[in-house]
Amino acid sequence: MLDFLPALPAFLLIFVRVTSFFLILPIYSHRAIPASHKIGLGFFLAWIMFYTIDAPVFEIDGAYYLLIIKEALVGIFVGFIASMILSAVQIAGGFIDFQMGFAIANVIDPQTGAQSPLTGQYLYTITLLFLLTVNGHHLLLDGIFHSYQFIPIDQAWIAISHANTAEFMVKAFNSMFIIAFQMSIPVVGSLFLVDVALGIVARTVPQLNVFVVGLPLKIGVSFIVLIAVMGIMMAVVSDLFAVMLRSMRGLMQLFGGA
Repeated sequence: MLDFLPALPAFLLIFVRVTSFFLILPIYSHRAIPASHKIGLGFFLAWIMFYTIDAPVFEIDGAYYLLIIKEALVGIFVGFIASMILSAVQIAGGFIDFQMGFAIANVIDPQTGAQSPLTGQYLYTITLLFLLTVNGHHLLLDGIFHSYQFIPIDQAWIAISHANTAEFMVKAFNSMFIIAFQMSIPVVGSLFLVDVALGIVARTVPQLNVFVVGLPLKIGVSFIVLIAVMGIMMAVVSDLFAVMLRSMRGLMQLFGGA
């Protein structure tokens, strides 16, 4: 135990980075997971990583507290970009709900506690289950471990103010909306054609109340199209996972000064 005391500051730095990842990383940040479990998992992961990282001996001084802030920022920023990319599924569901008429019916997202689109929450739940099925949660842990290759534990700074970092975040934000559009366009496009058909019917048959007929018709068409294109949506979600992992890696490279 006495031999471990000089290495305790390095272990605490690793523990701060791992637990900061868990604050916002998809799946691991879910509110249904007790905080004690997150801390325990972070502790044991930090314990394992401590013996695989050649960490120097740190002195607890002013520079050490700056390293703690740097480790926390690395975990939060990289976890944030992963969560941001994965939220494209909920944005796609929001686009679909707006066309279906479900925009007035929101549900509470159990992960964030905020209101979420009905279809978006349904697709997001399937996405999380798909992520677990393809062992994506292992890849996220792998990203935490390999973050020390890009951002060493003794590096006292991260390049947040670098111009490439801002450009990278904007491109990641842009790719999120592109993927959301790709997921929603089959249903949104079909409902647009239904709106055109209802407009023609309203002009040709004025006695028919299209507002009464249109809502259940659009809901039925959207469900049929959703069932038909669910396989294609999961293919887009698999590409979304690849974009998420590439974004995490690219942000860590920029933070490391690459």
